[in-house]
Amino acid sequence: MRKIWIWLVGLFGWRMDPVDVQKRPEVLHCVVAVAPHTSIADFLVGPAMLFKAGANPRIFIKKEFFNIFTRWLLRRVGAVAVDRGNRHNNLVEKAVEVLRNEQNACIVITPEGTRKAVKRFHRGFYEIAQRAEVPIVLGYMDFKTKRMGYGPTIYPSGDFEADVKRMLEFFAPVHACRPKGWYWSTER
Repeated sequence: MRKIWIWLVGLFGWRMDPVDVQKRPEVLHCVVAVAPHTSIADFLVGPAMLFKAGANPRIFIKKEFFNIFTRWLLRRVGAVAVDRGNRHNNLVEKAVEVLRNEQNACIVITPEGTRKAVKRFHRGFYEIAQRAEVPIVLGYMDFKTKRMGYGPTIYPSGDFEADVKRMLEFFAPVHACRPKGWYWSTER
């Protein structure tokens, strides 16, 4: 399944910037913060990058995408249904448990939490990384150049605002699928 996914994404012209997991082993056990997230196309393209690196992803997506037709495929690629309407879903605790109990697992989250333009990143991905004591690796998909890969690794300092500022500096030149949906886009 993984090789087919990588092949199909490549067939559509996407190229993955290589990552040497010997030099960057953290990409296999971390929180992957992927931005910008403006389209469902992000999910169709993104897993190829994770699979190519050999990661065992847990990709958090809203539960509405799970139905009789999609459930099997979504679970095979590591998707985890999230009930965003339930403020007591213990999502952070569940993600921390996965990172503590599974080797070679990474939690994949879009910091915006939605495909709509938002003016801030949610804190959940940051809290997961802090509590599980794992780094945050920035993941990107540039729809203009059709390149994807891993960006810098950020070890949470405890200063959420300062760390997010560093993240946004990295993500600023990345072209979203729908630039108007990316609040920090220069193409708005």
